Amino acid sequence: MSGLRGARTCPGPGEASDLKSPLGAKFREPLTETRFQQLFGDAEQEPELLAEPRWSRLWRRRARACSGPGAWRLLLARLPPLRWLPHYRWRAWLLGDAVAGLTVGIVHVPQGMAFALLTSVPPVFGLYTSFFPVLIYTLLGTGRHLSTGTFAVLSLMTGSAVERLVPEPLSGNLSAVEREQLDAQRVGAAAAVAFGSGALMLGMFALQLGVLATFLSEPVVKALTSGAALHVLVSQLPSLLGVPLPRQIGCFALFKTLAAVLTALPRSSPAELTISALSLALLVPVKELNARFRDRLPTPIPGEVAMVLLASVLCYASSLDTRYNVQIVGLLPRGFPQPLLPSLAELPRILADSLPMALVTFAVSASLASIYADKYSYTIDSNQELLAHGVSNLVSSLFSCFPNSATLATTSLLVDAGGNTQLAGLFSCVVVLSVLLWLGPLFHYLPKAVWTVTWVAVVALRVDLGLAVGVLFSLMTVVCRTQRVQCLALGLAEGTELYRPLRESRKLLQVPGLCILSYPAPLYFGTRGQFRRILEWHLGLGEGGKEAPKTDGPPGAVAEPVRVAVLDCSGVTFADAAGAREVVQLASRCRDAGIHLLLAQCNASVRGTLTQAGLLDRVTPEQLFVSVQDAAAHALERLELSGPKTCTVWV
Repeated sequence: MSGLRGARTCPGPGEASDLKSPLGAKFREPLTETRFQQLFGDAEQEPELLAEPRWSRLWRRRARACSGPGAWRLLLARLPPLRWLPHYRWRAWLLGDAVAGLTVGIVHVPQGMAFALLTSVPPVFGLYTSFFPVLIYTLLGTGRHLSTGTFAVLSLMTGSAVERLVPEPLSGNLSAVEREQLDAQRVGAAAAVAFGSGALMLGMFALQLGVLATFLSEPVVKALTSGAALHVLVSQLPSLLGVPLPRQIGCFALFKTLAAVLTALPRSSPAELTISALSLALLVPVKELNARFRDRLPTPIPGEVAMVLLASVLCYASSLDTRYNVQIVGLLPRGFPQPLLPSLAELPRILADSLPMALVTFAVSASLASIYADKYSYTIDSNQELLAHGVSNLVSSLFSCFPNSATLATTSLLVDAGGNTQLAGLFSCVVVLSVLLWLGPLFHYLPKAVWTVTWVAVVALRVDLGLAVGVLFSLMTVVCRTQRVQCLALGLAEGTELYRPLRESRKLLQVPGLCILSYPAPLYFGTRGQFRRILEWHLGLGEGGKEAPKTDGPPGAVAEPVRVAVLDCSGVTFADAAGAREVVQLASRCRDAGIHLLLAQCNASVRGTLTQAGLLDRVTPEQLFVSVQDAAAHALERLELSGPKTCTVWV
């Protein structure tokens, strides 16, 4: 060891130590996993539990849920109002919920009718979709500040599916009866899509796939919602300019629509163009005022409502529908439609549309609920959100509603207006119910104007493909990060039992012949090659035999051959079969090279995978330790018996 700078000799059994290090003292025997289970675990019952089939454990869990207390806990979990309503602060929250709910309900009326036009169904079905899903989510949802109903992204996706399933006749000139039949078919197709997406979400709930929400990063959701708004804007340009054009569907539909609008621009309607310009002239300043004076206004200025009233009065007084052929909403039927099961024969045709809509619904709703849950310090249940939105879409489809989800605009409005709990949804339902039962005739002369929402980024492709690309890219960034993991060599901090990376300090203790490595990444098929190369580099295991190991110490330091290697697996969160086989092969190569391999701090899942891969055929249970400290203590005892008692301190 004369070639090593600052080398010190570790004291023998009868010598005094001048190091402030726990190496010279023996606090307890090193604990292997087997010994730990004997002392602190239930070693007799553990093999039985591991041998018990998974279906049997699930059956016992379900049996416990059927008991009285279990049934009550299940009811509390599936009906959130039973949890939050007894603790509702009536004096502090009721006024805020009432004002916020009424404000959101007022916005739901014109927004629901406008998004019904995006869906290619009559406007009244947008009101139905603004009522039933809101009521159901109030009973089943866990997002206290979430507002559900019609959503521009889903309306656009549903409209594309409806136009494809029930296309407009080539003749274009339809009688009143033919138009009514076409609308009925499109309403049925939209309801079938909602039924399919609701059923898929209930299936995801049954499989407990709420964990998928963790893969939906905030940039992906923001890009999806903001990008879809551009599609909404472009899709409504024909209505904005008064140019009747067929809807473009598929990839690059946005550019196709823009080209068609530019071509047909000379044929635009001056009357509808004037109405659209006046509407935007009113809406945009009001939006700016609400945003600028948000803290001073008790409730946002209802610019949408004022615009609806003024446009209706203008159209009625000037007879724009008869004199200038301006399209109007028409008669809104009072009451609710009869419950009707969507045609099950359509389900195979709409499955390809229902799946991306179910994913978009869950992506937007779960992410939006999580944002406000973090902001206001409460938690949501992502699996319960799947149940809530699944039931909302499934049940509301029986009342001819189209797909629905949480909405960004009304959620933000609800929070700004002082909403506190799901109770605000009931007040919102009261407004929509009033329109359906009594106030519907007031909207007879409302012109079909454009309603722009948040800006978007999914431009070239369809919304569902944009979401898929965003999620896949987000997952790829995670995969790429696991490919750039650095395996760290650890040393002992003097006077402590702490092991830290050697590169962090030159005063860390390193024992010749002992290599302690920490691998902080999952071990799966994508990282097994990197894992092999890193371990070969540190342990000196080349293809041609044992090579000189590498050191993280000072440049020029001579590294001794490794005799004991400790692999810290605390950072290995999971391992698949391929990764486990790589560890087994490493153990075989270490044994052939005369290296005593110790594994430390493997979690139960990783231990089980390694055991199934045959690790215990290469190592003994005494080589699996509960911590790095225990493995290092065992390694030092082994080195004292097999070689010179020397250790190195980098100074």
